[in-house]
Amino acid sequence: MVHSVCCIGAGYVGGPTCAVLAYKCPEITMTVVDLSAERINQWNSDKLPIFEPGLYEIVEKCRGVNMFFSTDIRKAILQSELIFICVNTPTKTYGLGKGRAPDLSFVESAARMIADIAESDKIVVEKSTVPVKAAESVAHILRANHKPGVQFQVLSNPEFLAEGTAIIDLLNPDRVLIGGEQTENGQRAIESLAALYAHWVPGEKIITMNTWSSELSKLAANAFLAQRISSINSMSAICELTGADVSEVSNAIGTDSRIGPKFLKASVGFGGSCFQKDVLNLVYLCECLNLPEVANYWQQVVEMNEFQKRRFVNRIVAALFNTINNKKIAVFGFAFKKDTGDTRESASIAVSNYLMEEGARVYIYDPKVEPEQIRLELSYQSNKKFPDRVENLFTICQSPYEATNGAHAIVICTEWDEFLTYDYVKIFESMMKPAFIFDGRQLLDHAALTSIGFKVEAIGKKMMHSSSFTQLQPVSWQT
Repeated sequence: MVHSVCCIGAGYVGGPTCAVLAYKCPEITMTVVDLSAERINQWNSDKLPIFEPGLYEIVEKCRGVNMFFSTDIRKAILQSELIFICVNTPTKTYGLGKGRAPDLSFVESAARMIADIAESDKIVVEKSTVPVKAAESVAHILRANHKPGVQFQVLSNPEFLAEGTAIIDLLNPDRVLIGGEQTENGQRAIESLAALYAHWVPGEKIITMNTWSSELSKLAANAFLAQRISSINSMSAICELTGADVSEVSNAIGTDSRIGPKFLKASVGFGGSCFQKDVLNLVYLCECLNLPEVANYWQQVVEMNEFQKRRFVNRIVAALFNTINNKKIAVFGFAFKKDTGDTRESASIAVSNYLMEEGARVYIYDPKVEPEQIRLELSYQSNKKFPDRVENLFTICQSPYEATNGAHAIVICTEWDEFLTYDYVKIFESMMKPAFIFDGRQLLDHAALTSIGFKVEAIGKKMMHSSSFTQLQPVSWQT
């Protein structure tokens, strides 16, 4: 029975996961450690470093009781019996596999730190999203550097959290995967971790398997979800040129019990820390395995996502009389989806940058994302493209009414519920005419907005300025 658990990495995975483990397993001592003193201080404050509904309440109940946040990594490793590795695995920006392969330097550093410090047997659990056989690499590092008499068992326990519903996902998971070596010691380690989850997860939902299957299952799950989004987004492009309504098409598809309705809502594109990264990891894995056809198949999921964002902005420019130079555009939402403050790979970043490339003055409002985060995301990208005028290209607003005052258009990039509650009559009166709304999330009541006087364009609905279907001709893609 495990009584002391350490988690290396106090981020989006480590924090919520360990908070729920501490909450559901009051007899264990949970210590979350990180090299960043600032991040640890935030976890020990009333303002947590991440926003997740329900997270603060659980942390408040457990913090200082059986859950602790610290920068003393050495002490936490020495005292623990089981160690989660929850560090970042970003896509490489350099060298072999640039733009596709995961950067495992943080995982390797954590493994070497554990091997250097540990003085007793440990179960090391790979929680970060990693490529197939990463656990094997971690095991090699641990066993090549361990102290005499110290043994390690390495498990794969991928997370399947959706930001915005992470606490719900942890409290009521669809499944818990645990992969480990198919040996006697490996099975004992699997049983030890399974015993923790068994405090609240039904036994039939705790699925054990070999390590490689567990690692690939994580990549495959995210790739399949991303594929569904890109598939319905491809349909939205057809809908806009034919008069079909993508929401009606989506509903018709989703009622088929073999397909189901989830992840079939067309939008400006998927974002977040996992989908694109995991699909690209899968692409790189296929290339390394000499499976180019499989790699190309999954690459198209990412290509379609990028096409959707560019196509959305092209539609904005076309509707605004083919120029948005020096026009004020209000962007509603900067988080990659509602109920989170996370901006990683947010569609709003790409949309804002494309708008600025066209010379628009972009005014951004998001109810949860910190202004400094928006500034960092856009300044980093924009400085590379137009460094001389970056400071004049975007403004961060404190209210939606500030963002829309004098604007030519509103662009919906995040599906925040509060966007439904605004006084759009007041907003319309303050805007330049004709006043446009471009709904990239199929969020608003388009008929009501049209009755107010707005010109409404929405993802997956026929473009106001498109040609009739009878005039469309097949396009040759050959050069």
